[in-house]
Amino acid sequence: MNIQRGEIYFVNLNPVQGKEQAGERPVLVLSIDAINRLPLVVTVIVGTKGANLPLDYPTNVRVPPSESGLPLETVFLCFQIRSLDPKRFPKNPAGKLSQELMLLVEETTRYCLGL
Repeated sequence: MNIQRGEIYFVNLNPVQGKEQAGERPVLVLSIDAINRLPLVVTVIVGTKGANLPLDYPTNVRVPPSESGLPLETVFLCFQIRSLDPKRFPKNPAGKLSQELMLLVEETTRYCLGL
């Protein structure tokens, strides 16, 4: 499997606890390709439907379908970072973000982490 930074996959995040995002969700690959090629874990940011979050917050990045390849507007929750086993990922990505949007995701993630 060749998972790459910036790709978006629909992944089942169960089991979860508490306020973690659950179920089948779009996830954006955040980890660098050098790590993604290793037999480790893949670090992602969890997304949700744009309709679930009518307001914008400095911790989120809202992406229209035309920019993601996904069927719906998606909000990536840059404070919801998870590391997942590659076995959770389907064979093919559902979409991909541009370099410009990845820069915005990086900036927003740094904000969330205080970096």
